[in-house]
Amino acid sequence: MSKKEYPRSFAHPRYWGTWLAIGAMYVAAWLPWGVKLWVGKIIGLLAWRFAKRRRDITATNLALCFPEKSADEQRKLVKDTFIANGIGLVETATGWCRKAEGFRHRVAYHGQEHLAHAKAQGKGVLVVGIHFSTLDLGGALHSLFFPADVVYRPHNNPLFERFMTRARSRIFGQAIDRHDLRGVVRRIKAGHIVWYSPDQDFGRDVSVFAPLFGQQAATIRLTSKIARMTGAPVVPLMFHRNPDNRTYTIECLPAFENFPSRDEVLDATRVNQFIERAIRKHPEQYLWLHRRFKTRPEGEEGFY
Repeated sequence: MSKKEYPRSFAHPRYWGTWLAIGAMYVAAWLPWGVKLWVGKIIGLLAWRFAKRRRDITATNLALCFPEKSADEQRKLVKDTFIANGIGLVETATGWCRKAEGFRHRVAYHGQEHLAHAKAQGKGVLVVGIHFSTLDLGGALHSLFFPADVVYRPHNNPLFERFMTRARSRIFGQAIDRHDLRGVVRRIKAGHIVWYSPDQDFGRDVSVFAPLFGQQAATIRLTSKIARMTGAPVVPLMFHRNPDNRTYTIECLPAFENFPSRDEVLDATRVNQFIERAIRKHPEQYLWLHRRFKTRPEGEEGFY
């Protein structure tokens, strides 16, 4: 990964708010667990109350994906989603600012043998994760069992970007910019596990349309492209907060068989089937706040 260039000084007043946010994350990371949950719930409820645009996006997504639910059930799921993502912010702070070893007792890992088998093939491994609210804490806890690199989207704020990258570089072997395909391929070919999440809409140019919750979703082609370029097994991974809100479950599934195929739509469909399966387990923990279905097939009207 190329060396990032940062401003010479972060003392300028434009960064004071960012310093305050970073300080708040450090404080949140060290709160007692019950207090963390309370703070996260309050953050989520405030966002649900005042972030109208995100609330509308979430409601649209859930109406599209869960048409079988009643209007009341969908409204409750919208609210639960904001609460879960509020808790997720505090979990992110914990993952970034604390050592994961202190939380080993909170995680159960099922299916470790699948990732160990994939790693033993000596071709590196591409792990397919999902944007759950628990993502960053999940990555920290996963590092207790398997070292891995992570593909991420750089933050626009240079101070927060440096804070985030340093935190993730402490957790993972390397934090790789999502635009650095060569870096991803290089690390996999060197035998590393690389974790990335292909469940967001990156636009028509890099995607094919494949079904997700009954909708045609623009699905990035990169999963099968990386697998083709490296020959690495592609392993699905799920991570959830358990109903007690105090413990977590990592679940690794067997690597996709006969992947990639010669059909990009088929490959994207298989990835989306896994993503849908994982989301249905705990739908409120998914990041429904982003416009997952913003790119539509030609001639189809947008949802948002």
